[in-house]
Amino acid sequence: MQKAEIRIKKLLHGTGLKLSAAESCTGGMISHLITTVPGSSNYYLGSVTSYDPRMKQELLGVAAETIEKFGIVSSQVAASMAQGVRRLTGADFSVATTGWADAYGDEHEPAGTCWVAVDGPEGTKTFRLSNHESRKANIKAFASSALEILTTYIEQNLNQ
Repeated sequence: MQKAEIRIKKLLHGTGLKLSAAESCTGGMISHLITTVPGSSNYYLGSVTSYDPRMKQELLGVAAETIEKFGIVSSQVAASMAQGVRRLTGADFSVATTGWADAYGDEHEPAGTCWVAVDGPEGTKTFRLSNHESRKANIKAFASSALEILTTYIEQNLNQ
């Protein structure tokens, strides 16, 4: 099977549809993977790497109350990030990640947890991932999984 970033190109290239990303725990890896594909500038607008909660609030519009109530690593924050970056960039589709890539966690989610959100014409969907390898391996696994989730979401939206 082809990598998700190549499948995304096949789905979006030449359609006029645009994509953006908001990343926290993946630290730009999603953006990196997308931009390794020639021609990605045709459909990829860019990303916001919002590592600090203040960046999530100020750039992406994540409500402080959402972070306080559900935690920085949550379905609700991931969804707000995806919606925020889509609104900010004017993209048709977006993907967002927030998680704990290594030994840290909090009272809401343990280490090795990532929430992925995708947003587009059919609304927002969130997915919880778990991986317990090294920080570097977790980042790669979360980014690759997020792209697989995004690919499926785009396919479902385009086939309606």
